Amino acid sequence: MVNTINKPEKINFIILNQWLTQLSNKILNGYKINREEALRLTEIEGEENILSLCEYADKIRQGCCGNIVDLCSIVNIKSGNCSENCSFCSQSAHHQGEDSPIYGLKSTEEILEYAKAADAAGAKRFCLVSQGRGIKYNSPKSNEFEEVLTTVKEIIAQTNLKPCCALGEVTLEQAQALKEAGVTRYNHNLESSVNFYEKIVTTHTWQDRVNTVKNLKQAGIQACTGGIMGMGETWTDRVDLAMSLRELEVESVPINLLNPREGTPLGNEKKLTPLEAVKAIAIFRFILPTQILRYAGGREAVLGEWQRQGLKSGINAMLIGNYLTTLGQSPEDDHAMLTELGLEGGETPVNS
Repeated sequence: MVNTINKPEKINFIILNQWLTQLSNKILNGYKINREEALRLTEIEGEENILSLCEYADKIRQGCCGNIVDLCSIVNIKSGNCSENCSFCSQSAHHQGEDSPIYGLKSTEEILEYAKAADAAGAKRFCLVSQGRGIKYNSPKSNEFEEVLTTVKEIIAQTNLKPCCALGEVTLEQAQALKEAGVTRYNHNLESSVNFYEKIVTTHTWQDRVNTVKNLKQAGIQACTGGIMGMGETWTDRVDLAMSLRELEVESVPINLLNPREGTPLGNEKKLTPLEAVKAIAIFRFILPTQILRYAGGREAVLGEWQRQGLKSGINAMLIGNYLTTLGQSPEDDHAMLTELGLEGGETPVNS
């Protein structure tokens, strides 16, 4: 076993692969790698070595999750003028992007049109996403939460989709109401490590996010909780985020790749290279062997032709269709890509 990896680009390729073989085999047998081992993985450099890391991550994905790629779609049900100052988001009232639309809560009928289109495109889940800190802070006079619950029930009645929600912070009681309406999964990202969080958001805390995840899980709703790569964070931050997600036992992990939005504080941030992105995906798979790892925003802009490599580096889920404020690849192209790689779009079972 390799004791240290100070300059992995110069390490004998055979020795590196021996270590990765041993480590991945242990993971496939139930081992959870520690933080030190995860940080060693981040030191692997050079295209040949990183692609080898990806190959072992793909073996872990196959062994722990199989070849079904979980497909979901999202709709922005309320956009713009958000009270929060998330540096990556063009919906913030603190730095509203020029191309970011502003509108109130969509009607049930409007949302159902999107849901039916997602159903026809092969999605298995459909997430209702709203701006704002969270329904936890809605005015007592607001009936928006009740409208969302009604919409959830209609989606269940009129489509084959499983509705999910991303409505910001929720109380335990609100989480229980979502569960009763039929919501089985809820998106609430931690975005980054606890140490990096205050560099990108100051209007709420990382712990606020964690508290909502705990409320959701207590109510029996699966947590779809991940983050964004490419905001200026370090590899240590990425490892610490993945470790936190493992500790919270989240079921689904969206991996967003920052596609900088003009007008936001991160608008001039340099995009990740495709090689750095697939390396991050692979390391997440080593740390989270049984979780659903989901391609989310930015994959087309950052990876381009490397999207296929991401699906061979640990990914086993993806958003299809458009995102909140950017366009995505067509569902037809996504399905063709999966078929080409011998993967099957569907609903990935959650591993306990």
